[in-house]
Amino acid sequence: MTLVSPRLREQPEDAAANDVDRATTERFRRPTTFGAGGSEPYAQALQSDDNVLYLHGHRADADPSTPARVSTMHAGRWSAGADAIDRSLLAGLAGPVLDIGCGPGRMIQAAIDEGLDALGVDVSPTAVRIALAAGLAVLQRSVFDDIPLAGTWGTLLLVDGNIGIGGDPDALLERCVFLLAADGVLVVEVNRDPEHDVAYEGTLHDAAGHTSDAFPWAEIGVNALLRRAAKVGLIQVAEWTRGGRSFVRLARA
Repeated sequence: MTLVSPRLREQPEDAAANDVDRATTERFRRPTTFGAGGSEPYAQALQSDDNVLYLHGHRADADPSTPARVSTMHAGRWSAGADAIDRSLLAGLAGPVLDIGCGPGRMIQAAIDEGLDALGVDVSPTAVRIALAAGLAVLQRSVFDDIPLAGTWGTLLLVDGNIGIGGDPDALLERCVFLLAADGVLVVEVNRDPEHDVAYEGTLHDAAGHTSDAFPWAEIGVNALLRRAAKVGLIQVAEWTRGGRSFVRLARA
């Protein structure tokens, strides 16, 4: 079993810190039920070899007759071990690491392999169960719920499109600033179109016809992200593309 620092399994003991965290979460609470409800295609994909998912996006301001935009997602990559691109995201970074929307935990394991303390949070009971069975430190909750060690995280991860959590990147970025240490960094995987910036109601589907309930989601490119990040005092310290994936590293101004 993987050994993880006990401090990452505990809630903050300071009552004042808890009060501040609860106040912050109430301000920015958003539903974050990616792929949940309905016939649970996300949960099924995490436990099956048939793990291709289709994200259907329905913009609220679109004509109702407009077909939903569809993106293909390969859940098998989330359940596999970290690849070279994943591992490179952690090079030279400091812990502790918080993986937001960690899924089955490949980035938590990658951080541990780099000698870093790491914790994941995810709303999916299935993803959390898989990660815990692998000996990883994971909490089943939203990033907008109480998070241990608020204000001390050395690295926050928003990869695999997780900047879309809650459908409100502004609220998510402000929440990240609250969690981040003064000298910490936020690593965000972004859309390859720099100006891409959309929010919508999404549903997940699989080839067997399983469909999730609708959930709020967003997609954002680097230029759109930087405009939003500036509002909460974050600036770009690095930007790169590798293997068809694009990333930005942000820090406090």
